[in-house]
Amino acid sequence: MASSLTKDSVQPETPGADKAFFGHPRGLATLFLTEMWERFSYYGMRALLPLYLVAPAGLHLDAASATAIYSVYLSLVYLLALPGGWIADRILGPRKTVAVAGTIIMLGHLTLALPSAGTFYAGLGLVAIGSGLLKANISTMVGHLYNGPEDPRRDGGFTLFYIGINLGAFAAPLIIGTVGQSVNWHLGFALAALGMGLGLAQFLLGSRHLSDRSNVVPTPLSAEEKTSTLRKAGLWAGIAAVFYAIVGFSGVYTLNWVMVPIIIAGLVIPVVVLARIKRDKDLDGTEQSKMTAYIWFFIAAAVFWMIYDQGGSTLSIFADGSAKNTIAGWNFPVSWYQSVNPVMIMAFAPVFASLWLALNRKGKEPSTATKFALGLVLIGVSFFVFLAPLAIADGGHKAAALWMVAIYFVQTVGELLLSPVGLSVTTKMAPAKYASQMMGVWFLAVTAGDATTGLLSTAGVDLNTTGIVALEAALAVAAGVAVWLYRNKVKQLMGDVA
Repeated sequence: MASSLTKDSVQPETPGADKAFFGHPRGLATLFLTEMWERFSYYGMRALLPLYLVAPAGLHLDAASATAIYSVYLSLVYLLALPGGWIADRILGPRKTVAVAGTIIMLGHLTLALPSAGTFYAGLGLVAIGSGLLKANISTMVGHLYNGPEDPRRDGGFTLFYIGINLGAFAAPLIIGTVGQSVNWHLGFALAALGMGLGLAQFLLGSRHLSDRSNVVPTPLSAEEKTSTLRKAGLWAGIAAVFYAIVGFSGVYTLNWVMVPIIIAGLVIPVVVLARIKRDKDLDGTEQSKMTAYIWFFIAAAVFWMIYDQGGSTLSIFADGSAKNTIAGWNFPVSWYQSVNPVMIMAFAPVFASLWLALNRKGKEPSTATKFALGLVLIGVSFFVFLAPLAIADGGHKAAALWMVAIYFVQTVGELLLSPVGLSVTTKMAPAKYASQMMGVWFLAVTAGDATTGLLSTAGVDLNTTGIVALEAALAVAAGVAVWLYRNKVKQLMGDVA
C-alpha cells in the first residue's frame, strides 16, 4: 500500500499514510531495528557480566561483590534515564540524543572488550551512560510517528516496538553468551559492540524516515541557562575529581568509594523526586490524591524489581556453580537462562492482553491495585521456589535446570501483571505539570530496587543463602498482601483512574 505513495503525496504523520512497515510508518522499522540491536548488545553484555565477574579467567570476585557491581550498574542505567530525558528536552532533541547514546554504548562495549581489568569499569560506566540517554528518548520518537493518542495505529506500533526489544533480548544470551563463555569473554563483549554498531548504522541511515518532531528541542536552554548549567556541571565535576584524587593518592581507594555514592543516590533521589512532586502547591486536590496512590505503586514496584533483577545476578551465579545446566544430557551455557524471560514475554503478553480485554467486557477485570498485589505475590513465590534448588545444593547435589526455568516462569508472569500495568498507570495518574517526567519517575522504582540489592551486597550479605532468600520472598508476599488489603483505599485515592 505504501509503495503507491510518493514522499510528497501525504505527510508521514497523517493517519493512513506511510504504512510501509506492517501497516505502520517506515520510521517504525528504523526504531524497531535500533532498539532490537541496542537490546541485543545490552542483554548480551548483561548476561555475561555477573559470570565474568566471578570467573577465574575474568575478575574472579566473590558472589557478593559481583552482585553488588551488577546491581549498582542496573541502578545507574535507570537513574540516568532522568538526565537523558532532560538533555533531549533542553539541549539536543531526541534524535541527536539517541545517536550520541548509541555511539557511547558502542564505545563502552569496545572498552569492555579490551583485555584489561583497568578499563573494565570505564566501559561499564560508558554503557550505563549511553543506555540512560537512549532509554526514554527512543520510545518518545515512536510516539512522534503517529498523529497523537487518537491515531488508531499507535498502540499497535508500540506493540511491534516491544517485540523488537524482546527479540534482541532473546537472541543476545544465545549468541553473545555462548561466545563469551565458550570462546572468550572479551570477544563476547566485542560482539555486543558490533550489535550496537549495526543498530547505530541503520539508525543514521534510516533517520530520514523519522518524524521532524524528533529533531525538535522542546524547551531549549537560554544563553543564561546554558552558562549556568555549564558552570554548575564544571563545579561538581571539579569537586568529584579533587575528592577522588585525594582518595586515590592517599592509598585508601576501593571500588566502594564509587559504588556507595551511587547506591545512596539510587535510594535518596527517588524519595526526593516524589517528595518534590507531592509537595508542589501547583497540584490540585485530585492530583495530590493520585500522587498519594502512586506512591503505593512506586514502593510496590521497587520491592518487585529488587527481587526480579536478581534473575541476572543471584540466580545466574547460583546456576553457574550449583545447577545441572543440561537438557537430555546436552550442556548449555549458563547465560542461556537469560533468554527464558524474553521468549516467555513474547509468548504470554498477547494472552494477558486478550485476557484483560475479555474480563473487561464482562466487567470483571481486576483493578490496578489487585494486579500489582498479584505481581508482588508471584515475585515472592518465585523466591520460595528458589528455596528448593538451594536446599538441593546444600545437600551436595546440583539442582536440575528445570528448577531455574520454573523460577523465571513465575517471575515472568509476575512481570506481566505489574510492569505493563505500571507503565500504563504512570501515564494515567501523572499530574499535568509533570506529564513528560513521570516515565522517568517510574524508572526510579527500578533504581531504588536495584540500589537496595546493591546496598545489601556491598554490606557483605550473601543473597544466595536460604535465610536471605526466604526473607526476601516473605517481604514481597507481605507487600502484595498489604496492597491487596488496602486496594479499596488506593482505588479511592486514584479517583477516576481504574
